[in-house]
Amino acid sequence: MVRLILISFCLQLLLAFTTSRAQNIPDTGISGVYEVMLGTDDVTYAKKYFAEYGFRVIDSAIISSKEAQKIYGVNSRLKSYRLQNGTVDSHGLLRILEWENPLGEGVGYTPVETIGSRIAVMMTTDIFRLHDIYKTARDTGKKPWLSTEPIADDLFGLNTGEKDFFNRPVLVRENAVYGKFFNHIFFQRYGYEIPGYGTINKNSKLKTSEFTHHDFVINAKSMNQISYLTTALGLKAEAEPTVDGDWLKGPRRVFQMEPGYSHWYQGFVSPNNICGKLKFFIPRGDKTNKSKNQRIGEKGITLHSFYTAKLSFVHDLVASHENLTSTIIQKNEFGEKSFILKDTAGISFQIIERKILPKLAPKTVLEFVLKE
Repeated sequence: MVRLILISFCLQLLLAFTTSRAQNIPDTGISGVYEVMLGTDDVTYAKKYFAEYGFRVIDSAIISSKEAQKIYGVNSRLKSYRLQNGTVDSHGLLRILEWENPLGEGVGYTPVETIGSRIAVMMTTDIFRLHDIYKTARDTGKKPWLSTEPIADDLFGLNTGEKDFFNRPVLVRENAVYGKFFNHIFFQRYGYEIPGYGTINKNSKLKTSEFTHHDFVINAKSMNQISYLTTALGLKAEAEPTVDGDWLKGPRRVFQMEPGYSHWYQGFVSPNNICGKLKFFIPRGDKTNKSKNQRIGEKGITLHSFYTAKLSFVHDLVASHENLTSTIIQKNEFGEKSFILKDTAGISFQIIERKILPKLAPKTVLEFVLKE
């Protein structure tokens, strides 16, 4: 294995950070996305489903409807389960929220890039196997799944020289799986690794990792509506907002883009973890808007969490933004000091106080390791 840090790419990344809105970032100590939270009224199925990907329950709690109303604004008894994939405890976890009385069906199975949709991303060692599994499940007609055909691309400009059998291409292959229950994107790397960005759980039946990043299709006119991610939460904008469209083969396939279609895109990452990234999309064209069905208490992905040792400082920063609303700092169902914030783009986050460092320290430097 040849170890190589792509200095040119890192310099481009640093330049993007410097020229973006993220040039005056408060030191919030914020994590990458810690958990994606899934609302359901069938926790038995949810736990069985994610066990196939290697997620196991590491904590659970039950709170009354009165307590849930206070914490989440949802008048329903709640059973909550925190699940972890393998040994990764700094990011990429799952929390299942089993509502006794869900507020609604959520965004559900809907056309791709419906506003309000959320997608969680995992690495795998066999993307075609996953594609075949979901395609077979779709063909049975029992559950609505739409699996896009995997497509390969050189996303990071890692290839040099003319490629042939001996000088093999360095690629990532990805696909999306859209469903009523959950939305996935899977990716598989060929010829390179990024340490700390996707750790395959060898005990998982489907050979997958923790959640590496998260996609949000948001109800916004511009990315200015989410600039608080930098000024209040301390995340870095990877670059200025850009337009992706049907001329790019990856987005065209994964997002099922029709000819002439495009969207605004911007990514954010914690300065304390290269993983647990957030990617935001604003459709440039008519799309179904189900952002009202994305509220906490509905089924589906409705909430994400971060953690920090500086909870009060972050709460004060959030309170200083007139377009954000937040709860008071209080203990969540796991007894963790936390608060909920909501923005004007239909996004909700729970910020948790965590002063104990993760057992598996996150990577803070993006490194590409080429391999045969």
